[in-house]
Amino acid sequence: MPWLWILVGALVVLVLVAVYGYNRLVRLRNEVGTGWANIDVQLQRRADLIPNLVEAVRAYAAHERGVFEEVTRARAALQRAASPGSAAAANEGLTAALGGLFAVAEAYPELRASENFLRLQGDLTDTEDKISAARRYYNATVMHFNTAVQSVPWLLLARPFGFHEREFFSADGDTAPPDVSFAS
Repeated sequence: MPWLWILVGALVVLVLVAVYGYNRLVRLRNEVGTGWANIDVQLQRRADLIPNLVEAVRAYAAHERGVFEEVTRARAALQRAASPGSAAAANEGLTAALGGLFAVAEAYPELRASENFLRLQGDLTDTEDKISAARRYYNATVMHFNTAVQSVPWLLLARPFGFHEREFFSADGDTAPPDVSFAS
């Protein structure tokens, strides 16, 4: 009979560890989801600023049609991105396109002095900082989640319950925010 109590006790401990592990994996998965939502909000905010920025520059440099089209294409690609990898690639494309837009703006001193343009510039810089912070948070939560999913004993629970590694939001190439300084 004592072996029966030992067996029951071991099963109870095993069930409690499994419940704890499952709940931990769920919490980490939800943190990853929250982190991605934070990035998504900031990418959308950035995308929403782009039309206003393009219109501000277009008023001064109407003949730069190719630059405006490239920014518009890059913005659309960012809005279509469905995964962290595709969003990171689209974000890099938009950063490059904005670099071209700012290069055009550099040639127009009256645009650089425009209150509307300066406000948009400040908003974009603020958004770039928020994207960077959201990316750091997301990648940290993905690292914790992936570590849990790949480590024993949680590995034994993760696969059967459908927990799989998540993709990092990486910034390929130049990780610095675009230069948006228009000081002479």
